[in-house]
This record gives sequence, structure tokens and C-alpha cells, in this order.
Amino acid sequence: MSAPILAGAEPWSAQGGPDGALVLHGFTGNPQSMRGLAEALAGAGFAVELPLLPGHGTSIEDMLPSRWDDWSEVADGAYTELAGRCRRVVVVGLSMGGTLAIWLTTHHPEIAGLVAINPFVEPPAESFREMLRGLLDAGTDVMPGIGSDIALEGVQELAYAGSPVAPMLSFMEATDEIAADLGRIRCPVLLLSSRQDHVVPSASGDVLEAGVAGPIERVWLERSYHVATLDNDRGLVEERTVEFATKVTAA
Repeated sequence: MSAPILAGAEPWSAQGGPDGALVLHGFTGNPQSMRGLAEALAGAGFAVELPLLPGHGTSIEDMLPSRWDDWSEVADGAYTELAGRCRRVVVVGLSMGGTLAIWLTTHHPEIAGLVAINPFVEPPAESFREMLRGLLDAGTDVMPGIGSDIALEGVQELAYAGSPVAPMLSFMEATDEIAADLGRIRCPVLLLSSRQDHVVPSASGDVLEAGVAGPIERVWLERSYHVATLDNDRGLVEERTVEFATKVTAA
């Protein structure tokens, strides 16, 4: 039985159009971290969908059985529904949400533009995966959390206190295919990278920058950590995302 959705973690959408934006949150997070960015896009006239990914936004126990296929299925369904009623669609994601947005773009060449904020793209070393498997073999289901990496004092991400190991391993293994498929991305890309990120190394952004076949612009965020959408550069993230989305969907 799923726990109730945490206050502030609810999925969010806005009617608008004719163009749309799909906004995706990160691993162990929820729409709270992306709500401001979603509202900025809605304020610019976009139809917006900000789904709650399976296992997120309730209790960490709900996340234990969830896997990459569950999250990607929901992301793909949300994109398909939005694309069915919009002229053009941009996809926007933070961290694992950025990974999902990248995955969607490799599968849907009609996507007008991709915004990736501190995305996880570089496949991790086999030694790290073996460490995760070792934890599972030892009966450890949850490891220390990765949420709320924010420089701005007094601001918290509404994320789980721990990181479920099996879901994380599923996520890590999905990056192999994603990294190999980056050359399929031919639409414009906006990459927003925090100079200091304690969750995803900037080398992951390097992989995206080097791998895509289309034009890519990289903006460095000098005053924010991983959850840049809630951090000191929040205004810059929103401004550049709206500007990019408006440009790539222009008739």
C-alpha cells in the first residue's frame, strides 16, 4: 500500500499552448524541486506537465521496488500525452530527470529541444556497481541519501533521507545504453552545469556535450550545487530555460 503523497510533492500541470514542456525531477526527489521552473514555463505560455515518478514523493519504502523501466515508462507516457495536444514539445530535467529527458530525446527525434540540468550521463565504473551489488548481497537496501545538495542556506529539497540501492543500480545500468545513443540527439540542447556539484560530477555533462549530434550550449552555474533549481542560480536557470524553450519552439 502506497503512503500518501508528501505535501509539496504532488504532480503539477498547466494548460497552455500551443507548445508544451515536460519537466522531470530527480532520483529520490519529487516535483517540489522543479515546481518553480515548471511555473516559469507555464507563465511563458507553455502547456506543462510535471509528473511524480513511481516510488517518489511518498515514503522510501514505496521506492524500493521501483526501477528505471517504471520511471521511463511514466516519462514516455507523459511526453506522448503532451505531444498529442501540442505543436512542439521541449523536455527539461534535473539529475535523473535530465537522464530521462535525454533518454526521451534519443527515442523521439521530433522533440524540439532538450534542457538538462546537472544530468547523470556517464556510465559509472564497474567497481561502483559491484559495491552496490555487494550492499544488496549483505542485506542493505538503503544507503545514505543524496538529496538537498544546495548552497543556499535555509533551503531544503523535499527528498528522501536515504537512497534505495536496487533502484540506484537499475538507474546506473540504464546509462550504458543512454550514453551509447547520444549521437541520436540532433535537436538543440541546453546544458546547465553547476561548478560545484557533490552528487553528479561535471564530467557527466562533458559526456553529453561531446556526444550529441545537434547544437549544444553549456551554461555554468557558479553559485549553486546539484539542486540548482532551488539554489542561488534558480533565477538564471528559469530565465535561460524559458528563453531556450521559446526559441526552439518558435514558428
